[in-house]
Amino acid sequence: MYKISEFSQLTGLSKETLRYYAEVGLLEPAYIHPDNHYRYYDDGSYFLALMLGKLRALGFTIQEMKKVMDDESFLQLEQLLLEKRSKIHREIHDLQSRLADIDAFLESGREEDE
Repeated sequence: MYKISEFSQLTGLSKETLRYYAEVGLLEPAYIHPDNHYRYYDDGSYFLALMLGKLRALGFTIQEMKKVMDDESFLQLEQLLLEKRSKIHREIHDLQSRLADIDAFLESGREEDE
């Protein structure tokens, strides 16, 4: 069993994040001491914590993370990853378009100076 500070160092998730994930039902401590309310995590929580950290790094919302964790088959994960991928492609296209607009605007300014 790991105290929250040890588990935080092990997983890279802050203590505040671990407390929040417990509050919203994403990652419950394996044990909470009844006297001092210290939170303890076990090895089984480790994989889940790493998964949550990865999902967050990929831009998943708390609600999306809950969907993934509620679906033990992880079919929901594949669908959400495909949706994220499509969204990122759209954002890249939009940014490239804006970049082209900026370049054109800069170029038109240069032509006027000549």
